[in-house]
Amino acid sequence: MAYNDTIRNSYLAEIESINAAGLFKVERYIHSSQGSEIEVEFPAGSKVKKCINICANNYLGLSSHPEVIAAAHAGLDSRGYGMSSVRFICGTQDIHRELENRLTSFLGTEDTLLFPSCMDANAGFFEACLGEQDVMIADRLVHASIVDGMRLCKAMQDTYKHSDMHHLEEKLQEHQDKHRRMIITDGVFSMDGDIARLDQIVALAEKYNAMVFVDDSHATGFIGRTGRGTHEHCGVFGRIDIITTTLGKALGGASGGCVSGRRELVQMCRQRARPYLFSNSVAPVIVAGALKVMDIITASTARRDKLEWNAKYWRGLLKDAGFDIKEGESPIVPVMLYDAKLAQDFARELFDEGVYAVGFFFPVVPKGQARIRTQLSAAHEKHHLDFAIEAFKKVGERHGILGMSKAELLAKCGV
Repeated sequence: MAYNDTIRNSYLAEIESINAAGLFKVERYIHSSQGSEIEVEFPAGSKVKKCINICANNYLGLSSHPEVIAAAHAGLDSRGYGMSSVRFICGTQDIHRELENRLTSFLGTEDTLLFPSCMDANAGFFEACLGEQDVMIADRLVHASIVDGMRLCKAMQDTYKHSDMHHLEEKLQEHQDKHRRMIITDGVFSMDGDIARLDQIVALAEKYNAMVFVDDSHATGFIGRTGRGTHEHCGVFGRIDIITTTLGKALGGASGGCVSGRRELVQMCRQRARPYLFSNSVAPVIVAGALKVMDIITASTARRDKLEWNAKYWRGLLKDAGFDIKEGESPIVPVMLYDAKLAQDFARELFDEGVYAVGFFFPVVPKGQARIRTQLSAAHEKHHLDFAIEAFKKVGERHGILGMSKAELLAKCGV
């Protein structure tokens, strides 16, 4: 038998070493719909506990919105459960194209192509649109799905220091001999919550004849005055060559993603992007729900306005309590703990206090940068945040970290 005890034991040893270090990742089972309050079974087999959820990507609180659910039901009745096909064979319905057109208008681009997820969009784009004579110049903190997509492409790979425009300009000067240059960045960086300097990036791209790629998954629907994204926030709306984003966060929270941008680039993905060509279409029920989401977010900015208030209020509560947080404007607010085991212990104790959050550590973030990543939602009310901060303070006091500077935290944890 090929899979023998020697092979099995080698994997078991690796798993045990992860567990011994206190870094073993376990799933929590949610027994309710996604929202600001959820019912969680953790660990497996334990009694279900009701808690405040402060770590979902449900930025606009639309994951369980009654109008979205009703639209999904209607879509299920009228267009069925699944397509049983890829797009270019018999997997494209009228509602798929309708959603693509709505996203094109919302994002201020020329065309849009749906993918099963934004990870698939990032996996397919670079290989479809760049070749051996081209270069990809990426911010060093881009999302893992972008890194994986770049690995599949034959174009030369290079990076610039995070949000360092001088270093980016040096790289653009260095690669002027390449056929095509593409600057690659997240719009909002998912672990730190900071926003890319898209105004400066676009200016450099225009100066050095480069294209700009932005993954705006943690921005679409709520960043910018009308929620169009980081390109609206930074004053470069309509000047980004390619945007990838997701339906799985603010736009309903189900699944699905897209490539949206210059018509020629989108067409190249339609012809060559392997995740598009070889994956089933986004399910009709999700498309129908997403169309209702587009109705909601284009009719009013009330939800993104409430989210903005929640994020500012929560940042203030954490700072006043003495936590070390990453500065920023987005609803991603990392509470820095630096030590992986401390982050795990802190998250578990928060759960005991009725707050659901997760510790992040290597390889999700760099070594020595462990944290609790908190994320705000328009579904949060002030009393949710007031409850959550009391739990954070109680756990923080237990570990003796309130008011500690970064240097003191690092020394305490031996990082």
